[in-house]
Amino acid sequence: MAWQEFGLLLASILSSTLGQLFLKLGALKLGKVTSGNVFSHVLSIAVTPELILGLLSYGMGAITYILLLTRVKLSIAAPSASLIYFFSVLIGYFFFKESISFGRSIGLGLIACGVILVTTR
Repeated sequence: MAWQEFGLLLASILSSTLGQLFLKLGALKLGKVTSGNVFSHVLSIAVTPELILGLLSYGMGAITYILLLTRVKLSIAAPSASLIYFFSVLIGYFFFKESISFGRSIGLGLIACGVILVTTR
């Protein structure tokens, strides 16, 4: 993978990961959804700044991923995009004080190793 493709991949991963962060922040702001407030929560999505930022970030991630797909094989791009999971767990740990169990750590290591194996020729 050339530097330009790597840059597109990185932009896609970072945009999508930021989307995860903003969507979680917006979801926390909305509060828990119940059968009694589901309609108002759906309407609140359109006016919650964090959720709008999250959706825009996901959109940018999708655009950069599409641009990446014009240059890289799907069999390389799709597994590489799984690094979003890796960074989302780190965001959960650092921003939301979520724990990372031993099993989850092993899973993250396997994701990283898998991406390395898939992207190297």
